[in-house]
Amino acid sequence: MGWPLAVSAALMDRSRASLGKALLALAAGHLLAMAAVLFPFSVLTLLAAWQREIQIGAALLVIGFGVFLLIYRRHPRFLARVPPTRLALWSFLAAMAHGAGLMLVPIYLGICRTIETDAGHAAADALMTGTAGIAALVALVHTAAMTVSGGALAVIIYRWLGLKFLSKTWFNLDLVWAASLVLVGGISLFFVH
Repeated sequence: MGWPLAVSAALMDRSRASLGKALLALAAGHLLAMAAVLFPFSVLTLLAAWQREIQIGAALLVIGFGVFLLIYRRHPRFLARVPPTRLALWSFLAAMAHGAGLMLVPIYLGICRTIETDAGHAAADALMTGTAGIAALVALVHTAAMTVSGGALAVIIYRWLGLKFLSKTWFNLDLVWAASLVLVGGISLFFVH
């Protein structure tokens, strides 16, 4: 959701280079937010005996946060206080406030399914060596998808459609985001074995 800030930076500076710099800063902050949420859960997968319960808890947490955002529609005010020169910080805080990393937890835990593995040292060794790498991969893939899709929107608005189009067609994506949290949590619950 930070792509409008990239458009704003480019329009204020009248420079396409500013658009790219803003998108990189937004991607960096978003990636840090994903890592901050996913890596602690990679440690939790060491508790393989409780993986199903952890997955269910993570899915319910995502659903609960989505429902909270649907009910409490006020946008976090602290995000407006972050200066535009600190887009990476803004992106990190926005991703944390909107639960972007939290949405990935049930998906990540599903990828790191350990219940089917042997119950010995081999399973523990695979968990300890593989989960942090998978967490990093999930965060990188998500951040790349966010950056490419948001970047495409920013370039289209900046180069062809302009600010008037954006101001006339704007709609609140917060409701779409909250509903997607509930949907991903529900899908994750469905696939927990």
